[in-house]
This record gives sequence, C-alpha cells and structure tokens, in this order.
Amino acid sequence: MKNKYIYMHVYVYYVYLMKISSYKIFNDIIFSWLVAVLFLILGCKKDLKTDEDISPKTGSRTEFTLDSLYLYAKEIYLWNDALPSYSAFSPREKYAHIASEINAVNNELFDLSQFKINEKTKLPYEYRGLSNPKYSYIETFYKQKTKATLSAFAAQNSTIIVNHIDNLTYLYIPSFPQLNTLRNDLDNIFIDIAKHKPSTMVIDLRYNKGGYIETAEYLANLIASSKLNGKIMYVESFNSTLSEGKGKILKHQPYLDINGNYVKINGRQATMADVDFSEKGNTYYFDKKAQLESVENIYFITSGSTASASELLISLFKPYYNVKLVGQKTFGKPVGFFPIKIDKYSIYLSSFLLKNAAGWFDYFEGMEPNIAVDLPINPKLGDPKEACLENIFRDLERNKISLSAINRKKYTGVNQYYNKTLNSDKEMPLIEERLKLTLDIKTLNTK
Repeated sequence: MKNKYIYMHVYVYYVYLMKISSYKIFNDIIFSWLVAVLFLILGCKKDLKTDEDISPKTGSRTEFTLDSLYLYAKEIYLWNDALPSYSAFSPREKYAHIASEINAVNNELFDLSQFKINEKTKLPYEYRGLSNPKYSYIETFYKQKTKATLSAFAAQNSTIIVNHIDNLTYLYIPSFPQLNTLRNDLDNIFIDIAKHKPSTMVIDLRYNKGGYIETAEYLANLIASSKLNGKIMYVESFNSTLSEGKGKILKHQPYLDINGNYVKINGRQATMADVDFSEKGNTYYFDKKAQLESVENIYFITSGSTASASELLISLFKPYYNVKLVGQKTFGKPVGFFPIKIDKYSIYLSSFLLKNAAGWFDYFEGMEPNIAVDLPINPKLGDPKEACLENIFRDLERNKISLSAINRKKYTGVNQYYNKTLNSDKEMPLIEERLKLTLDIKTLNTK
C-alpha cells in the first residue's frame, strides 16, 4: 500500500515537471530520472515492511503471546508457506477474548496447523479429527511433574525382551528414552546377539510410541552392517525460510548445548538463529557400532502406536535391507520438533521432515504392513507361537529363507528377558536436541 502511494506521488511530480517545461530534452532527462527512481523503489520492494507483516508494539501479555506464536510459526513451521499474513490471520482479534489463556493459545496453534492440505487425503497434514493438531503441541513451564505409574499390562510389556530362535533374533523395545540411559544396556544386548549371528532380526515396535532420535539412530548402528559406514542414514529437512538462513525471529531464542548450558560465539551468546538448518548440515550417516554383521532381513512388528522415532528406524533401513512390516498400520509421524519458549509456554511446532537415503518421507497416514495381522490383546511377547512371530516364520519359509531345522513346537516361551524397564505408557515426542551451529564448534566457548 505504501509503495502504491509512492508511485502516485512520483507520477504527479512527473506530470507537473512536464507542464512547467517546454523543452523536450529537459523532459527526457526528467523522465529518465523518474524511471530510475521507480526501478530503485521496485528493487527495494521486497525489503520494505508492509502493514500485513507488522504486529502491534503495544498490548497485553496475552496479546503478545498470541502474536509471538504466529510470528514463530511464520518462520519455523514446516508448512509456513501456507500460513496467511498477520493482518489476515488476526491472532488478537480471534483469540484474545477467550477466557483461559492456555485455551486461547491452544486454539491458535490448532488453527495454524490446519492450513496446509495433503493433496492425497484432501485434509490438513495435521488433521486428527479432534481439536488438537496431529503433531504440534504446547507444554507449560509450570506444569507439575507427576510420578509416572504403569498399568499392569504396561508394566508387563515395558521390559526389553530378547529371544534367539535358531538364526533369528527377536528384540522387543517399548520406547526410545535418552541415549545415556540406555547405551550400556544396548551394548551388552548386542554383544550377546552378535554371538548368535542371526541372519534375520525381528524388531517389535508395536507399543513403541517413539522418543529420542539419537537412541533410534544408535540402535540402527548396532543392527547395520559395517558395509553401510558412511552411507546416508536419514536427513532432517526444514522449510526454505530456515534452510536458506532467512529466519530472524530465532535470535530471541538462546542456543543451548546438550547439557542445557548457554554457548558463546566470539564473546556473544549464541542463539537459534545461528543454527545450521540446511539439509547438508542435517544429514546423518551410518557409523557402525559393536560386532553384529550377519543381518540380511529385518521384520518390524507394528501397530497404530508405532510412531515417530520408531517409524524413523523402519524408514532408514528401507533403502538398504529386505524390510517387512508385520501387524497393523503405523501412526504416521515423519516430522520432528525443537522447543520454542514463549512466555510460560514451550511450543513444539512441526519443524522438519525426516527423509531416508532415498528421499522418502511420505508416511503421514502411516506405513502399511506387508503382512497384516490382527494383534492379540495380551500377547506373549517373544513367543514363537505369538501371532506376529508365527506369520514371520511362515513368510520366511514361503520365501525359502528358512531357519535351519526350525521346529516351533519345541519352543514354549522366550529364552531371555532383559530386565530393563522403560515407561511405555506415555507418548514421547520426536525431539531434536542436536541442532548444530553454522560455525565450527572449536570457535565456541561454553559458559
């Protein structure tokens, strides 16, 4: 709108000069000068702030919170290209009147998450049929921590289970907690697995709602052959605003290391605006761990609860192994987050896609099983006669990838329980805690 007025003033001034001058050469000079001015204005147009891009500088605490949520989404939300302008969205007018602030913020988040449409389904990518987005969510700082309690069923199935059946190894893992809580246990488990030299691995993820990428990645490096060393495991792909370094609002978010400490760059505090969001800077590669080298086939047991980091584990193996899913369709969560602090809230906006080495990520509606199985309500996990494992044995035999001298009838239960209890009741978000700065880490000083 401002540019329109400028053009009008320039044009009026040009007409006035034409009238007061009777010399053609003078008119030509004036015309050339005005054209140059217009080109200069047009060239700077993209740098001029329009009324639609500017939020008010005054207002209540709630209004600023509502504005901030929109402004952060406009830069970091995975599908920010579908979001309307500030003036068109009008967060203050739409939500400030809602009595409870948390309800107002949640309503705004839901609306922001429903703009981008999945052309396959003709529904929003974050549609869940409820009032909450499928992926994005909010936590409050003052949220009281409660001691987690497990139901009897969850407690029974929150233990890592390992079973060796001839040259097949079964591994049940209920969740992916932080790696430092599980690394030693996984190392010990795979020392044992390597001794059995299985050609087929069954990873049971039917109750695994996800968790930390680093833990799923570490498990992948334990399973994979050393032949995959240096090959792409997966890529985190951010929107073009972030990947091209155009994100400015993130300068208000401090960058913290994995221990939660502030980081300095050349004497100043690093911010999230200093993070490298490019695909090149967020490509992860296989780095073989432990001694297991014999795996050729991988079966994943899945359900509608199999989500996020669990789905990533499946996806990253697809380009390299004979991978099959057994059970039910997965949840469908090929996205991840990093937290944004706004007042007393932590905002988790869907921020990046998870692509495997083939560039595949399109499982928003879940991964379909190769072998559909009606999952038992209370299965005996690891038992060869359990429905999913039984179907896996049949598939191996049907494809002449038979176990040597297999006789399932003689197996009455699992051979080994690994007594490591993990909380599988609570869904764990797929959170990225390893965002890297654009500068070499050697240039950083940690407080």
